[in-house]
Amino acid sequence: MSFKSFSFAAAAAVCLAVPAFAESVISVDDPYARVSAKSSKSGAAFMVIENTGDEADQLIDARSDVSKRVELHTHKETSDGVMQMLHVPEGFAIPAGGKHMLMRGGDHVMFMGLTQSLSHGDVVPVTLVFEKAGEITIDVPVDLERKPAHGMKHMNHGTMNKGASN
Repeated sequence: MSFKSFSFAAAAAVCLAVPAFAESVISVDDPYARVSAKSSKSGAAFMVIENTGDEADQLIDARSDVSKRVELHTHKETSDGVMQMLHVPEGFAIPAGGKHMLMRGGDHVMFMGLTQSLSHGDVVPVTLVFEKAGEITIDVPVDLERKPAHGMKHMNHGTMNKGASN
């Protein structure tokens, strides 16, 4: 192999390796999961997703072995005033330089057909799939004692997409 060919191959290898070492601009804060009762066949996970990058991203899927199906859901009020839970197949926008809150009564990760019970203190592995950032696996603790707004008072809601318009 000539020096020129070797140099080109080395440069190509470095260029291809750089994305593998790039730090994700997506981070997850304060995740927790819960069920409404010990015998529940469904549960949900909540968290704050932050995008410190210059480009918006989209949470497009979530996966976990804790249930038969995992979907991205939201709550929406019908014309007759009834709250309805809906699957959001397109997922949730995570704005550039902003946050998106997955919270009770709003957007969330839904576990349907639980394959095991979720007890306080358990940890649920969840893989979040983003359009640009790819897959991020997090450990989500089960917290059956947390109140709906617990831990959210310190958040800057001005840069946060709460999902009301999704």
